[in-house]
Amino acid sequence: MSDALVVPNENSKLSSKLSSKLSLTDVIVYGLLYFGPIAPIAVFGAIHNISNGLTALTYTLAAIAMLFSAISYSEMAKHIPLSGSVYSYVTKGTNSTFGFMAGWSILLDYLLLPALLAILGAAALQPLFPEVDKTVWLVIFVAVPMIVNLFGITVNVNVGKVLLIIQLVVLSIFVVFSVGLIADGAVSKAQLLAPFYNPAQFSVSAVFGAVPIAALSFIGFDAVSTLNEEAKGGGKTVSTATMLLLVIVTVLFVGQVYLVSVFVPLGSTFEGADADVAFYTVSTQIVGAWFLPVVTLTNALIALMANALMSQATTSKVIYCMARDKKLPSMLTKLNRNETPTTALYLVAALSLMIAILAKDHIETIVTMVTFGALCAYVMLNISVVFFFKGKTDKSFFKHVVSPVIGSAVLCYALFSGNVNAQFVGIAWLVIGCVVAWILKGKQSLEMPV
Repeated sequence: MSDALVVPNENSKLSSKLSSKLSLTDVIVYGLLYFGPIAPIAVFGAIHNISNGLTALTYTLAAIAMLFSAISYSEMAKHIPLSGSVYSYVTKGTNSTFGFMAGWSILLDYLLLPALLAILGAAALQPLFPEVDKTVWLVIFVAVPMIVNLFGITVNVNVGKVLLIIQLVVLSIFVVFSVGLIADGAVSKAQLLAPFYNPAQFSVSAVFGAVPIAALSFIGFDAVSTLNEEAKGGGKTVSTATMLLLVIVTVLFVGQVYLVSVFVPLGSTFEGADADVAFYTVSTQIVGAWFLPVVTLTNALIALMANALMSQATTSKVIYCMARDKKLPSMLTKLNRNETPTTALYLVAALSLMIAILAKDHIETIVTMVTFGALCAYVMLNISVVFFFKGKTDKSFFKHVVSPVIGSAVLCYALFSGNVNAQFVGIAWLVIGCVVAWILKGKQSLEMPV
């Protein structure tokens, strides 16, 4: 069997391309909801502790690391009009085996992320509703997004627009109160600089150890590129949205972690469960006691639910595309009348709930495992860019050589600076992927005509 990318056959019901429905604004909304405008809220405490309080610097470095991958996604989106994202891009840029490994790697991210979002939502709501068992919240955070996704991508995005507005309003309230206190002199000069640089606490290893967790907030580029077939204008629209989103979310993420960090006493850390609710605690001290239920419910019921909505849609779409190319069972290509890959969606929901229940008390490990899968796939994407544009007349030395090489180097450093347990699980996942790829390759060889 050839290593060339399997292009969807328009005459096949199982492998037809999805129809174009989404505008540039829709794609940006989808991306913002996947990133989550207030995503740092859930992991702020962990990043603060690991980076020794250098949270703004950590997020800035994570954004820089993702810049090179964003360029790679943007360039590949223009040339490959398929929704398989990193799987399709790497397959086209290199070969089907390497492409499968990229898809397999990103699946570690995609299969764990809906579960992680359910865990984070349950953790946020537990203090407000202590009488409700955490498992109940886990079921809700998996079931509700699944039901909405059954109605298709258009309904998904329209619901998401409302959820996005709510998040931005709440974030604006926090920003106004924070800036007001800073203007009134409530923060010392040392504290104003500390989120970016604090000589007493600065450590390269500590900051880069926190980058993989911060990078979790930036892994929406792959989700956006799954919309290549559904965006009006195809890859060009997705390419434009990718770069705009990088700028938007960098400002949002760095800005909010900076503002909350300047109010945390220098040299302090959040102990135990306090780390999980660190942002809520500090923001309440800034705005007032009334803000605690507002920001908690906004993050838990609005932001995380919206992210789970997009996460399930993206994961099921990647599984659908891999099945469409006969890399996964064909039953996963089934679409309903709203063009939702239903079997893949049910599979994602079931796995998410199972993982969430088993890992509900291991947030930090799951976060780093999610990021490990994404960063590995991003490295493969950057490598594929170099091969894909090799010898092409429209080749750009910076975009197609320098940028992917630097991006790969930065991501590899971040990967090996992360959680050891996550590295072990991630490598084990890749080894399993190699075995599956080997089996598939042998099976495809047997199916070749004699």
